[in-house]
Amino acid sequence: MKARAVGIAPIAVAFLAAGLASCAPPPTGASDGRGRNVPAARPIGAAQSCIPLAQISESRVRDDWTIDFRLSGNRWVRNTLPYRCNGLGFERAFSYETSLSQLCSTDIIKVVQTNPPMTRGACGLGQFQPVELVK
Repeated sequence: MKARAVGIAPIAVAFLAAGLASCAPPPTGASDGRGRNVPAARPIGAAQSCIPLAQISESRVRDDWTIDFRLSGNRWVRNTLPYRCNGLGFERAFSYETSLSQLCSTDIIKVVQTNPPMTRGACGLGQFQPVELVK
């Protein structure tokens, strides 16, 4: 029986190309990932670097740039990501890992693709701005 060598280079090139494509600017006429239906928000205090995990009751992904977190007491904070997180607005799901009891602007989220279930892409969070959502 002959052993067959499988080259890893084509796989590495595919991953590299996919990674670079997620960083590239959108083609002319393409969406920049900003949603048209993101509710307006009025800042109501200073931005925070972290929010306690125990106070997060809900998160709402608005688009590739924006996540609103509902905290206990029906308070909202908006996290506007410093860079576009491709696919976040489409999938509307993300995961994170932290060893702290807080979610911080230094943490990384991963876009969760639902079908087939897998994570794709990693993105940094921004500051958590307390807001009042305008209805």
